[in-house]
Amino acid sequence: MIETQDIVLVTMAYLIGSIPFSVWLGRYFHGQDVREFGSKNAGATNTIRTFGKKTGFLVLFLDIMKGWVAVGLVCLSSYPSGSSTRLHLEVAMAVAAVIGHILPIYVGFKGGKGVATTMGIIFGINPTVALLCFVVFFLVLVISHYVSLASMLAILSFPIWLIIYKATHPWLMAGAILLPIMVIITHRKNILRLLKNEESTLRIFGIKGKN
Repeated sequence: MIETQDIVLVTMAYLIGSIPFSVWLGRYFHGQDVREFGSKNAGATNTIRTFGKKTGFLVLFLDIMKGWVAVGLVCLSSYPSGSSTRLHLEVAMAVAAVIGHILPIYVGFKGGKGVATTMGIIFGINPTVALLCFVVFFLVLVISHYVSLASMLAILSFPIWLIIYKATHPWLMAGAILLPIMVIITHRKNILRLLKNEESTLRIFGIKGKN
């Protein structure tokens, strides 16, 4: 049975995930909407390319933090830690936060692709697994220079690391599968460009192209 607290917490997770840091900081520091430039995506990568590393990395940090905070609010529930009901709620809050980032209510439901927020969620669920996902991201980025490919493979590795660490509660695994699916969907255009060898790159010491 769905409790009132469940509805409130999932709604809060969505509203936190909806905070469009790239849009608001772009307007505040640069007087422009990041969605009008580059890939027109309200995410950290496009912010870096449009407004520079200082603003871009601040957006990246804040997008990660909002994912971490969104799932951390599960501690306000009355469900005991480790219980199936609490995990169920935590997964629902995680999904709501990512939906919020992709479809933010504050700026016309036009947001980002959900990668940084998902990484924050993974950190909130299991910091060790989050670190391993980041290692995957970093290695793929260094080798391929494709942010999109690195992002997708990092998030796709989430359920694999959970299996390795034997953290395979049904609700947790359901979330670990659903979140990557959402990220893949938001990257469908990137996938097509990758297949056509038309995807742009981001190098560690230099940025160019779109994503």
